[in-house]
Amino acid sequence: MYESVAEKGETVMATFFMSGKYSAEALKGMSAKRTDKSINLIKNLGGEVNAMYALLGEKDLILIVNFPGIEQAMKASVALSKMTGISFTTSQAITVEEFDKMMSEV
Repeated sequence: MYESVAEKGETVMATFFMSGKYSAEALKGMSAKRTDKSINLIKNLGGEVNAMYALLGEKDLILIVNFPGIEQAMKASVALSKMTGISFTTSQAITVEEFDKMMSEV
């Protein structure tokens, strides 16, 4: 996992994109209350929600979240799927600036 380190020696949280696809059952449960529960679940697993978007097309949702590491991201992905019936695909992301720096070392 690629991580950035802050000046004070603290690890910066990693960014993840969580793409969601509704099942027929998940559509029935859509509500602001379920969204709030999802945000709280992410927070309880040490994460932060940066943004949430509804989409048209192949995927129905995109969540941009930060977690301390891959373990917390995986737990959140599975827990959200179990709670909501939404199937999530979770991918770690780095900024293009970080990517360019990493590739300059190759």
